[in-house]
This record gives sequence, C-alpha cells and structure tokens, in this order.
Amino acid sequence: MFSPKRSKNNPIIKPNPEHAWEAYSTFNPCPMKIGNKNILLYRAQSLPKKFESTSFSMSTICKAVEGAGGKWNTEGQLITPEKDWERFGCEDPRVNYIDGKYYIFYTALGLFPFRGEGIKVAVAISKDLKKIEERHLVTPFNAKAMSLFPEKIDGKYVVIFAAHTDNGQLAKISLARFTKIEDIWNEDKWHEWHKTVDSHALEIPRKDSEQVEIGAPPIKTPYGWLLIYSHIKNYFTENDKIFGIGAVLLDLKDPMKVIAQTKTPFLIPEESYEKEGTVKNIIFPSGATLDDDVLKVYYGGADTVCASIELSLIGLISSLNYFDNNLLKKVISHKANHTFFRLFNEPILAPRKDHAWESRAVFNPSAIEIDGTTYIVYRAMSEDNTSTVGYAESYDLKNIKVRGVAPIYTPRASFEEKRIPNGNSGCEDPRLTLIDDRIYMVYTAYNGVDMPRIALTSIDVKDFVTGMWKWKNPILISNDNVDDKDGALFPEKIKNKYALIHRVNHSICIDYSSTLEFKNRNEYKNKIILSPRPGMWDSRKVGIAMSPIISEYGWILIYHGIGEDGVYRVGAALLDMADAEKVIARTACPIFQPETDFELHGQVNNVVFPCGAVIKNDILYIYYGEADTVIGVATMKMHNLFEILDIKR
Repeated sequence: MFSPKRSKNNPIIKPNPEHAWEAYSTFNPCPMKIGNKNILLYRAQSLPKKFESTSFSMSTICKAVEGAGGKWNTEGQLITPEKDWERFGCEDPRVNYIDGKYYIFYTALGLFPFRGEGIKVAVAISKDLKKIEERHLVTPFNAKAMSLFPEKIDGKYVVIFAAHTDNGQLAKISLARFTKIEDIWNEDKWHEWHKTVDSHALEIPRKDSEQVEIGAPPIKTPYGWLLIYSHIKNYFTENDKIFGIGAVLLDLKDPMKVIAQTKTPFLIPEESYEKEGTVKNIIFPSGATLDDDVLKVYYGGADTVCASIELSLIGLISSLNYFDNNLLKKVISHKANHTFFRLFNEPILAPRKDHAWESRAVFNPSAIEIDGTTYIVYRAMSEDNTSTVGYAESYDLKNIKVRGVAPIYTPRASFEEKRIPNGNSGCEDPRLTLIDDRIYMVYTAYNGVDMPRIALTSIDVKDFVTGMWKWKNPILISNDNVDDKDGALFPEKIKNKYALIHRVNHSICIDYSSTLEFKNRNEYKNKIILSPRPGMWDSRKVGIAMSPIISEYGWILIYHGIGEDGVYRVGAALLDMADAEKVIARTACPIFQPETDFELHGQVNNVVFPCGAVIKNDILYIYYGEADTVIGVATMKMHNLFEILDIKR
C-alpha cells in the first residue's frame, strides 16, 4: 500500500515564452542519470506558426538538468527534425542506456496533416546526451512509444512499443527481439516481424471500454519488469475519457508474460496543472527512476507541463493484483502489515432479537477510551427501521464486557423523528469527540422526509462514564438544504475555530465555527478536502470514518470510499495540522475492504464502515460496521500506517 506524493516543485518544467521552441508546451519527460547528474529529455512545442504553407506547433526534443532543490534547468534542444521522415516533428522521447550508448526512441512525424502512414518510431543515438551521433527510422509502419529494455533478455535486445496506433482501433502493445542492436532499425527485420504481428502482442488485462498505452521505459525490479502505463477509461467516448496512471509487472525471463497489475489507476488528474492546459484532464507517464525503494514517475500534465511523483516500490508491488501465486508469496508479509487485521472471525456485537430497539441491526460504531475503558456507542436499528444509539464497554479493546439493555440516545427532535411508518429515520452513525470535559456526539439526523443532516449533542464526561445519560438537546449543525452526512468534530481548534468535517453530496468538506453551537451553519462554504477519484477505488463517493486523529505528522483521516462496483472500502489521508484543508498524503489503494461473509452479506452487501478508533501501545483499533448488520474490530500498527502514508519520505 502506498501514497503517491507529487513533487513540491510541480510543474517541474513549463513553457518558456523566451524560448520560441518551447513557448507553447513542455511535456512527456523521460529521465536518465549520467554520473551524478540527473537528465530529463522532454517534448517541447513551439507556438503555432506557418511551415511549408502549413500552420502548426513544431515538436522537438529538449534536455534539462536537475539543479539544487530538485529544480530543473533547461539546456536547449537535443533532437530537431533533420530527416524527411521527421520533418513535421519529433515527439515523446524514451531513453535507455545499453552497451555504452544512449538510445533515444521517439515518435517521428513525416506527413501533415498527421496520419498513420506518417507517424513512425525513430531512434537517436548518443554517447553522452550532448550530441546525437546518428539517427535512424525504426518502424516502416505506423507505431509509437517505443522503449528499449535496459539489458538483454535471453541474449536478445528487446523493445516494447505500440503498433498501429492511428488506425482508429485499439493499438497493440508489442514486443520485438533482435540479435544485434543494429537490427532494431533494419527494415527487412521489421517486415519479417510484421508477418506474425498478432503473436507479438502483450495481453494487458483491461475492459473493452478501456485502453492501456505504454508509458515509461521498463524498470528492472526483484519482482519483475515494472512497466508504468497510461490507463484511459471510456476510451471510445471523447468527452468522458479519464486518464490515469497504472502499472503492470512482467516476468523477468519472459516479458510477454503479465504476472501482476494495478487493480485501478493509482493517480488521476487532480491538480490544476493536470486539469488545465493544451488538452484538459490528462496525466501521461513517460519515464521513471528507481532508487532503493523510491520510485519516481515523470509525466506530462494536460499536454502542457512536466511533473513528477514519488512512491514506494514495495508499496506498489504489494498492492498489485497477482496472476502468479508464487510471486505473491514474496510480498504477502508486507501486504499483511499494511492492511487492517481482523481480531476475530466473528462480530464483537450483533443484533439481539429480544431487544426490539436493536433487533434488526447494530453497526457503524464510534469509540472512545477513558481511564482504561473503551466505550463503544453504535447505531442500532429496530424492525421498523428506527435508528437509536446503543452502548457497550470493553476493558481490553476487543472483548465486550458490558452491554446496555436500552438505547442511550433516541430521536427527540422533529428533524430526526419518524414521519413515514416503517421508513428509515432516527439518529445514525454516531461519532464521538472529547473536547475539554465534555463528549460531543455528531450524528446523522433523518426523519425520512427532509434531507439527511448533521446533528450535535454533548454530555459531561462524568455523566457518560457513570451511565447518567444527560445529553444536551440536539441542534442541527449543517445546512438546511444540503444532503449532509458523516460528520465529526476535530478534537482541537484549527485556525482558532472549532472545525466540523463532514460529507456534502459525494465529497469530504470542512467548515468552521467560533462556538460549538454552529449558528453560522447556513453560511458554510463546504470547503472540499477530499473528492472521489474517477476510475479509482473511491470513484463514486468518499466520507469520513471517525474523528480525525492527532499525530506528530498531522491529522490522520481514515475515510471510506465507494467505487463503481458499489463496494465500501477504507483509505487514509494525512492533513496538515495547522491547515486541515491541505492534504499532505492520500493512499492510492484501499487499506481495508470487505472479505469475510459478515462483511460481504447483510442489509447492505460489501461494506466495511468504521466510525470509531482508539490508539493503544502504538496500535490503532478501528471499530466498524459489517454490511450494515453487525460490528467488528480490526487493528494496524501506527508505524505501518505512517509507512503507507509515506510520512518518512
């Protein structure tokens, strides 16, 4: 499990109006290390201008060198059109080093208007990436995105590329092997290869509506060849395309064999430089480096700028979907440590048929520890679908020793009292926060007619632990005309104000109040912190789990996400302590998901829904609803959670 982190210098290269050749766009970068220098080759476009009676932006390949503080300094053009087959541009370099030379493969544009027969792969060869010694046209047919594996495989030079990219159909990602390096630009060899073109196609699993395109040159890892690729959802629907970055693992000895793949993209366009530009909402990976466990991926943003992210290699590897169980054994221990561990195979709390108020279901519990006792308050549901709040105690955080015989909190205001017989109503999904000497309970109030809204009540700590349920009269603390759920208070002030974190429509928002009465609730700005990520595991909806947790690194936010498959999974984010609107890290993959029968089947299938947590001896205990029917408990060591959030990087 892992959390990609965008470079603080993003965009690392952007158009420069002082350089005519890169005044329009700079994107699709590919890195290479020469000695102690980090080099970046990238595609640059000039402003549209007239060329041979045609007006268009000329693409050339430029070079930059990394300087102090991770900032990149442009050194100028490295590859410009010289040959007839590239006279209309040189695009998207991919560089690798083998046999003492650098081989830069790029897309050569030989015809305008651009069309398939004029779009081919070329290669430029250099000893030092300062001067091009020779260049060759590689493919005699339409192709793009060629990369050379950085070492021979079974005594052969191997290239991976996309064949027939511009014929209106899905391109074939293919491999070709050559005995001599010069054979790579031997036209006769390619004609022979093309006779059996389909047999060379790499089968990367995808849906019929999706496309995968070659991104970065392959990187050798102990687990296989790692290929970072572009994942395009809704490929055939022009206005609904969703670009993301995914990864696939190829067998070290036979790279035609796909052994693992990301279940969903691990990055989508979210930042302004990825959403706005020459072509909106595009991130396209084109290079990567590996330094110990640090994988750095370089990509183009909106076909306009260069950017990069860092992530943990082992985190990525352990999150893949494996088609080879033997390889999975190598990463299973890391994966186990970076997902929540269920303490029991059975629920710790289940409905009690002899108690009408909780005979249908008990779920979505909050928790708080006071003087060594863990108090669990949970949503209880009766047969007529009325939700109240139940109560239980644990002295070891996992076994229930005391359980209330009656609800400790029931609907008491018009905004939560039942209006439709047998319809859903009541007090849902309580979340507790201790502030000074009072426990504040935020919950979803619903009367079955009006929109769900956030309500707040509180109780003195002494009354709570002694079972004197002297709750303060509830008040609404969310907007009257907004669908609002999943609310909780931060345990400390932010920006010198009390802060409410809540879900408005499908996103997690934050709002502030000078007092705990939240009289300004109808003036909320509903500032979005986290939104759904199209194409990923949390693509439809996100909402908080429990109240944000204080750590030395920032606010830890455990949240639930719902994907296109309707499954409720759990992820995590790290928010800045002083400014919780700033997201420092966010998990790319779920860290908990339905697996047991109790989580897969119930009132609502495929749900894990935590609302409470306690930290004890560096272990985070989460209490969660299983399929909206029963309650479970799971744990994770805090330092493993920090690793997932990549806090140490």
